[in-house]
Amino acid sequence: MSDERVPDAGGEAGRGREAGGEWELPWAEPFVTDGERAERAELAAAFGAGIRRTGALMQLMGQAAADRIGINATDLNCLNILSFSGRMTAGELARATGLTTASITGVIDRLEEAGYVTRERDPHDRRRVVVQVVLEKALKDVASVFRPMIRDWQEVAAHYSDDELRLIVDFYGRMEEVFRHHLGRLRGGPEPTEP
Repeated sequence: MSDERVPDAGGEAGRGREAGGEWELPWAEPFVTDGERAERAELAAAFGAGIRRTGALMQLMGQAAADRIGINATDLNCLNILSFSGRMTAGELARATGLTTASITGVIDRLEEAGYVTRERDPHDRRRVVVQVVLEKALKDVASVFRPMIRDWQEVAAHYSDDELRLIVDFYGRMEEVFRHHLGRLRGGPEPTEP
């Protein structure tokens, strides 16, 4: 893994081959490069490249963290999703991840065997199984792996004003909506309409 490199998010690499970058972005339509719009096109290309690089790095980080923790990346992702609420039904977790119920059963079996979750019957509907994070185990084994990175995120955030952080939080909220929309599309939902 040490030989794997993701190009630097800034500079010429995000602008495509014609601007001296290392590679060309596969956009559906070319960016306009006339007059005032040229700078906007370069910013849009750098924006797209930055999102792609961040996504690639997050996947690599997830795999490296899962390796360190001793579980697979899918199980870690499910544990992460589950940690937002602390508890979900098996069906809710299957829908949130896009995994089949059979696959989710395997994930829950492995996480339960490793001590990260417990299963309980829903007191309101005995047919449903509720999966709950074992907080002490997750904090000990999982949070400790991510704590140094979270400290670095906090250090980066400290350089921004409250208004700038609000803008960044708004951006992430909007990007979450975009990702959710396209997850639905890829999982068989309705195709987005063209503008």
